[in-house]
Amino acid sequence: MKHIPNILTSLRIVLTGIFAWQFFAAVSIATDPSNSVGFAAFWVPIAIYAIAFVTDILDGFLARTFGWITPLGKILDPIADKLMGVTALVCILIGKYLLAAYDPSFAVSATVYAVIFALVAVKELLMMLGGAYMLSRHKVAYSDWYGKTATGVFTAGVVLTLFSFAIPAIEPWNLIMLGIAAALGYIAAVHYARTQLRTEPKPPEQWTDDERRMFAKVDHILHKGN
Repeated sequence: MKHIPNILTSLRIVLTGIFAWQFFAAVSIATDPSNSVGFAAFWVPIAIYAIAFVTDILDGFLARTFGWITPLGKILDPIADKLMGVTALVCILIGKYLLAAYDPSFAVSATVYAVIFALVAVKELLMMLGGAYMLSRHKVAYSDWYGKTATGVFTAGVVLTLFSFAIPAIEPWNLIMLGIAAALGYIAAVHYARTQLRTEPKPPEQWTDDERRMFAKVDHILHKGN
């Protein structure tokens, strides 16, 4: 039973690939004047993404509720989360540009998406570098309501944007949501820098078992070449 969360996580990885395949199939259908399905084709990848999103919530709930947390799950879950998020962003950006090539009226919004996603990518890179720096100093960046709010708003913006492919009238509300999410992301990054990046590391006797194992691995990697 304890492997159910890992099975769901693995399913999410598979569904992410199926989502991308069906998404570009929907783009092909939507840009084919001879196909009567049109933009309604996007409901298929949207449904697949929704199922993958539900597996994300369910595997986390089961793991925490019943204590079905395994070392494999700790590795697979964040990989599946990042893969699902990055895949959705890449599909959205490419999809909007493909639609712009088909209909020039989509060109302006495609450029806006590129700017927003570039800002998000820069923020994520800064957060990764900051997190790596903190780990090298035996510190861990823990999420608080700043980061969780930014992540929640951005996820809502991504979902709303996926719906905008099937219901074009949703724009520009999804763009507004994504813009707010990008701004909140930078606010969260500044907050982390002020409250966590400059703090002193905890003494070793206060480390949790997970932190102790994590820091040992980091030290091994950093000093392996010495």
